Amino acid sequence: MTVQTDRLRSLPSYRKFLASRVFSSLAFQGVAISLGWLVYDKTHNAFDLGFIGLAQFLPMVVLTFVVGHVADRFDRRQIALVCQIIEALAVGFIAVGVWMDWITVPLIFAAVTVLGAAVAFERPTMAALLPGIVPQPLLQAAVATSTSFMQSAFVLGPSLGGLLYGVAPVVPFAVGTVLYVLASIAVIAIERIERTERREPVSLKSVFAGVAFIRSRPVVLGTISLDLFAVLLGGATALLPIYARDILHAGPWSLGLLRAAPAVGAVAMSVLLARRPLKRGVGRKMLVAVAVFGAATIVFGLSTNIALSILMLLTLGAADTVSVVIRSSLVQLLTPDAMRGRVNAVNSLFIGTSNQLGEFESGTVAGLIGAVPACVIGGVGTLLVVLLWTRLFPDLSKVETLGP
Repeated sequence: MTVQTDRLRSLPSYRKFLASRVFSSLAFQGVAISLGWLVYDKTHNAFDLGFIGLAQFLPMVVLTFVVGHVADRFDRRQIALVCQIIEALAVGFIAVGVWMDWITVPLIFAAVTVLGAAVAFERPTMAALLPGIVPQPLLQAAVATSTSFMQSAFVLGPSLGGLLYGVAPVVPFAVGTVLYVLASIAVIAIERIERTERREPVSLKSVFAGVAFIRSRPVVLGTISLDLFAVLLGGATALLPIYARDILHAGPWSLGLLRAAPAVGAVAMSVLLARRPLKRGVGRKMLVAVAVFGAATIVFGLSTNIALSILMLLTLGAADTVSVVIRSSLVQLLTPDAMRGRVNAVNSLFIGTSNQLGEFESGTVAGLIGAVPACVIGGVGTLLVVLLWTRLFPDLSKVETLGP
């Protein structure tokens, strides 16, 4: 155990922050998988499953600039508390409706929209909260540790939701409600952070100040946009069902392994980065990590061997985590606390957009020219983006450290 990890463990507020994020993520992931089963059980219409994702995504797009301004004007712990209570009420509403057998699909979509709006506020607010509860020299280790816990929740949450739904449809929603309550208790227990910056008066300029700040900082703009385009082009995970059935011919069991592999690689790398933080040449290492992500996507696309495919997905997840930790740390370090809510809201929108549109792009291209060409083209596109970004944002490769 490194000195930095030991110091993080000794910070009560950071432990409560981690607990809140893990409880909230477990609840969201478990509820998300259960919602799919619930809606499909009621309608047997695959088209309705798409509306679940849309109902969660649209509030993020609509509320991005409101979210950031709120997070920069009020106590971020209290904002997260309100969000998690609303999430608990939305999921609890579904649980009662399932238990009493009166809930309809339109009511489910309405509850999911409320849940999506609360999540749209919670995620950037929690991200903006982190730098205020850990010393700056520990920020990289804190981000890496938080990432490892979050990735673990992404692996365990859907499995937990599926198992609980098998017990009874109401159970995952009841458990999700309890987890959100636990998350809210943990977040409000974080020590209050005194903020000395003068709050800007509400105006159109202040609302869009996050975008203006990102545009004025080439390193921040380059970091966020690199992730956006890399994930947008390299969306191999959307094609996993096709690979499992038609290309690898490995049967349904392989899909679970393929889906878990990127998260397992991400957890392993984030644990390593928490124990051995990056010290020098972090800008170059981020560019290399994104290039490795693209190369692994290409090899995965061409692979017809299940072992090689899993290895490439492990590599892809690990490389993406290096990029995530460096990007998150750079954005937090280069953004003044008074702007973190608005900047993190824009960052959160970019991440959500790249994930959603990346899956759409991969599926569309695969439908036109086939899964293998689509995957390979996506990987090649990611490599080209890295080369282009080294020219468009030369300062990015010059970033040496994530220290003070």
